[in-house]
Amino acid sequence: MSAANTAPLTDGAGHDEPELFSVRYRPHRSLDQRGFMVVMFIVAGISFICGLAFLMMGAWPVFGLFGLDVLAIWWAFRLNFRAARACEEITVTPSVIRLRHVAADGSEYREELNPLWTRLTHERIEDYGLQRLALEARGRPYVIGSFLHTAQREELAESLARALAEAKRGVARSAV
Repeated sequence: MSAANTAPLTDGAGHDEPELFSVRYRPHRSLDQRGFMVVMFIVAGISFICGLAFLMMGAWPVFGLFGLDVLAIWWAFRLNFRAARACEEITVTPSVIRLRHVAADGSEYREELNPLWTRLTHERIEDYGLQRLALEARGRPYVIGSFLHTAQREELAESLARALAEAKRGVARSAV
């Protein structure tokens, strides 16, 4: 998660607007494709050896069940990797908040909110920290950072609150 304060955007009137806050985040996965292949070879090897032992004892149906276990583990990892394709982007300028959410299946949702009429709401549970973070505009909450860890959600809330406060104060333009 990183905030940017560099690239100017153009507002509807053709003026360059500073980007007060910009972030793009994805669900974290600690296992990459290479690690996945290593894990699957280990699981398949152990299942094959154990299945072979049962086969030698005459319990041949168990050999096939060990293969089904490997298939089930492979399928669960594939679903996990598919879910990791999701991402969210938030950009705050003095005149607009742009939200972009891409689901794991590739479907995309975009929303533009007025920062003057948007507030940051959160749900905190004492023992577990910040559990829900949302931008609320026109009475509708837009949940953000749902797949982030609690500490990352806290960091996002602090940065976003600063950017919203700065957008509500307004940006001074220098006369050229």
